[in-house]
Amino acid sequence: MGGKKKQEKSIPKLHVRNKHTGRYDFESLIAALPELSDHVRPNLHGDDSIDFANPESVKILNKALLKLQYSIEGWEIPEGYLCPPIPGRADYIHHMADWLCSHNYGKIPTGDKITCLDIGVGASCIYPIIGQKEYGWSFIASDIDEISMASSQKIADQNPALKGKVAFRLQTEPKDIIYGILTKEERVDLAVCNPPFHASAAEAQKGSLRKVNNLSKEKTKKAKLNFGGQGNELWCEGGEKKFIREMIRQSSKFPESCFWYSSLVSKQSNLNSIYEALDKAQATIVHTIPMGQGNKSSRIVTWTFLTKEQQKDWKNLKWNGRKK
Repeated sequence: MGGKKKQEKSIPKLHVRNKHTGRYDFESLIAALPELSDHVRPNLHGDDSIDFANPESVKILNKALLKLQYSIEGWEIPEGYLCPPIPGRADYIHHMADWLCSHNYGKIPTGDKITCLDIGVGASCIYPIIGQKEYGWSFIASDIDEISMASSQKIADQNPALKGKVAFRLQTEPKDIIYGILTKEERVDLAVCNPPFHASAAEAQKGSLRKVNNLSKEKTKKAKLNFGGQGNELWCEGGEKKFIREMIRQSSKFPESCFWYSSLVSKQSNLNSIYEALDKAQATIVHTIPMGQGNKSSRIVTWTFLTKEQQKDWKNLKWNGRKK
């Protein structure tokens, strides 16, 4: 297999183009969304903050961030659905933009001629929002949950920048990831995925409880249901390792439909199994991009099945409008 599997050595900071570096500017955020003021209070250091253990406060902060930084109006998610950490989601998009840049003569491919497949768009439409705002990309957004799809569709429909730039495709077979979404004839430049992390509902509940207790001063025995998301957003049989391995297997059946497949990988211990699956699938290049926020580390694994000649033709013809 060509290419190197780059391993992270330390937790990096947020990407330099990430709008969310540094402390939150609550004065500007409240000016953009006055209702946020009801949730802002001084923390132990006397700085303005919110209660990050309170799901409603986190949702309102997200709503303000999206309005101020991405000009998104009326962003809402149904109760009980996953409220995404926007800085980390933005980092994924920026790192993949850099990865495309490194394979395009040092220039980031921009505009709606670039199509990104969002596997598991969720109810927040977060990757299409950031990808469109930052780079003008168009999106194919898939999910197995009809409520999630309807929520993201509503967000896209009521924001002119997104309207007509996101094609929503419901995955009707819960065990499928790429089957039923992509066709062999399509040409998608990038696929992004934030896979279900946990391997069971019990494990997901335990993880949500741990998250709440880490954020809250008071210990609780039950995490609020609307803190962490729906079952299919949080867990699947075998957890992220099995999900990504299946994604790799299915992606190998569509080797020319997508230039760069990619997925977040939360557990470093899953990497070797993922690399084994990519070897078996005969990916031509595999690369691992480290990410980090605060004390948390993560990484993106990205791969392609295209030969060097196919990669050259793709970027020349599709990204740069050159003729053969």
